[in-house]
Amino acid sequence: MHDEVREEIEAGWRDLVDRSAFVGGQAVADFERAFAGYCTVPYAVGVGSGTDALRLALQAVGVRPGDLVVTVPHTFIATVEGITQAGASPAFVDIEPAFYTMAVESLRDYLERDCTVERGTLVERRRRRPVTCLLPVDLYGQAADCDPLLELARGFDLKVVEDACQAHGARYHGRSCGTFGDAAAFSFYPGKNLGAMGEAGAITTGSAALADRCRVLRDHGQRDRYLHITGEGGNARLDALQAVVLSAKLKRLDAWNEARRRVASRYDDRLADADIVGPVERPGARHAYHLYVVQAADRDHVRRQLEASGVATGLHYPVARHLQAAYVELGYRPGEFPVSEQVAARGMSLPMSPHLTEQQVDHVTTSLETATDLLRCRA
Repeated sequence: MHDEVREEIEAGWRDLVDRSAFVGGQAVADFERAFAGYCTVPYAVGVGSGTDALRLALQAVGVRPGDLVVTVPHTFIATVEGITQAGASPAFVDIEPAFYTMAVESLRDYLERDCTVERGTLVERRRRRPVTCLLPVDLYGQAADCDPLLELARGFDLKVVEDACQAHGARYHGRSCGTFGDAAAFSFYPGKNLGAMGEAGAITTGSAALADRCRVLRDHGQRDRYLHITGEGGNARLDALQAVVLSAKLKRLDAWNEARRRVASRYDDRLADADIVGPVERPGARHAYHLYVVQAADRDHVRRQLEASGVATGLHYPVARHLQAAYVELGYRPGEFPVSEQVAARGMSLPMSPHLTEQQVDHVTTSLETATDLLRCRA
């Protein structure tokens, strides 16, 4: 961590320790106000994690036990956990092959072919359960194709919660991620573009009523101390120590995102002729490059070659949600979402940080080119 950021965080923490002000309070309110301003929304509600943000946002928009929420199978498990923790179940649609976010045509097919309207309620034909909400994911720092997705949601009277947990500072046609739909969820896990020094998250919304509902749900269902207005709440508060960290880092987020984009551009240039499929920035969007994910034909062999060269890679995510043991009861089969399954089988994340040097990027790309050349020769 840069000394300037460290000094600001340590000074803020000393103040909190001196005042024993660890839960809620001015530090949390200050961060919420700053983050709402950054995202250009009226309200931000700090919570304990990105998973909390997803669950509470879904509850706040009116998702009830027994409902179905439409999302994608290629995402971190927290997307689906938020749905199930709200008492609902996921309904999956496939992703786009170039951008890795929810495919508009797949959503349209699901809503028109697999659902029907009964007594004014959209119902999935197979499970005979109401479909009430859309949960698109801004994956790897890339915004989902929000305009047509929102148009479909409006046409079928669906609430929309945007999973922006990997999209801090990403934009779509000039608008910030976290501003689409009824509410959005952010994660501030330490590895994120805007990362805490522990667990933290936030919900953004343009609705005063939804923001108030989220504040009640995050704090044991109470608006006033010991006066509980709902039994659906819990302990999902953002602590003041993390709020201080996030406020200090938020001031540097745009600069760090620009540095990530420079790293991504150098990867793009160096890997243009390599035998891999690199990420593609959506036209009209601004990728925040939380991750730089490429696809390779024999991914596991390439990863081993990179590891031998001292290059660590990640898998985000090696098994699509619908094929995980945790969701076998949903009844999905291999092959139902071919794009998600291909990206899961072939994708790997190259090192990505705003602090990577040109020499480090060059070492990664040279090692990757060598590994794919060896793979080509072996074939």
